[in-house]
Amino acid sequence: MDRKSRRDGTTAKRSSTRHEYRNRGKAAKIAAAPLFLYNIRQLLSLHSSKAGPRRGRDLSELGVIEDGAVLCAGGKIVSVGTSREALRDSWLKKNRRRVREIDCRGKIVMPGFVDSHTHPAFIAPRLVDFEKRIAGASYEEIARSGGGIRSSVEGVRKASRDELAQRVLAALNEMVAQGTTTVEAKSGYGLNTEAELKSLEATRDASRRWPGTVVATLLGAHVVPREHLANPETYVRMICEEMIPQVAEQNLARFVDVFCEDGAFSLEDTQRIFQAAIERGLGMRAHVCQLSTCELSSLIKFQPASLDHMDFVSDSDISQQARTETVATLVPAANYFLGTDRFAPARKFIDNGVAVALATDFNPGSSPTCSMPFVLSLACTQMRMSPAETISATTMNGAWALRLQNRKGSIEPGKDADLAVFDVSDYREIAYWVATNRCFATVLGGELQLTN
Repeated sequence: MDRKSRRDGTTAKRSSTRHEYRNRGKAAKIAAAPLFLYNIRQLLSLHSSKAGPRRGRDLSELGVIEDGAVLCAGGKIVSVGTSREALRDSWLKKNRRRVREIDCRGKIVMPGFVDSHTHPAFIAPRLVDFEKRIAGASYEEIARSGGGIRSSVEGVRKASRDELAQRVLAALNEMVAQGTTTVEAKSGYGLNTEAELKSLEATRDASRRWPGTVVATLLGAHVVPREHLANPETYVRMICEEMIPQVAEQNLARFVDVFCEDGAFSLEDTQRIFQAAIERGLGMRAHVCQLSTCELSSLIKFQPASLDHMDFVSDSDISQQARTETVATLVPAANYFLGTDRFAPARKFIDNGVAVALATDFNPGSSPTCSMPFVLSLACTQMRMSPAETISATTMNGAWALRLQNRKGSIEPGKDADLAVFDVSDYREIAYWVATNRCFATVLGGELQLTN
């Protein structure tokens, strides 16, 4: 093992960037005890000497170490290598009595999943929409009839901040039980300044009771609320002049998101909102090309962290995006649940050099799942991604989509000790076992949580 990395890492402190929420209570104290995982059948380090997000063939490079071992201390990864190397290490020999050891014989260890697109701040499932869709109604028809995103607004506006926080925390706990350690969490079901801020405050409250990492995103531009349908311009102005300034001032979010789609917000609206985000020091991301095509060049110029969904995207936009660090975040669980016959062209993105991430899109209307392993399975079976590609897309590239690549997404000395342990003998089994949770344990900032 890298002894210098171990010495440096043992003094590392858990850090947080602006607008990022992490637990500061009891869990942080527990994480102070060093943690040693060894006898790992396959350790997926995701180490790479190349800069930037994973692209093309590099998506399949997982940095597999057979019979691996990882030492964590102070919430950080401090050394990585084989079990044989680790057990010869003089520091470990000297301090072994105060180290918590986990024998991972027959298991795989990988970076914790980074779920870079979720909508957990809602109150109730949309069961009427579900039945209408089964009967043949389209996404657009359901929205026009009063369902869809707007039907979740009343519940969020009426809910207390604590009630919303409980809902978010329940989702986070379900996610971590399946290997997710970092989550992007959007608002978007309040659709006025008061309710959007309440949603972000509830997300912050939940995050402080969860030992993983949560990155908050303002999605005030989800759809235009009913009270502004006669004059949508007033709502766009509210987002730019009220929501974004207040969110930035109160450090409630790291990103601003826009649903750029027919029936939601236009390209021109999106550019205005992006500009307002830039002026307040917030990052940008967008839902684009989910239901129809749109020209993305005007948005790519803003260098957003991620463009998401991307089901109907042109070849020219794919070529342009390949020359940037903007990640294409694909959410196949939404396509599955909506019953569409079209998934995002993952192979075209990958073969043309676009950085691809995968996320759950957890939400009450189109993707009610917290399971990243299920997303891996869908990506393999419906988008023809290889199991190795899906691992990179849900770890390293998910971290890039949140601009956390320096701390998340791979198992390397100095990075956050966020790991997932799966009770399988080969990483390909994670995507293979459909609707089955094989996650044995997670490590969040050095804190071990047994899940099975």
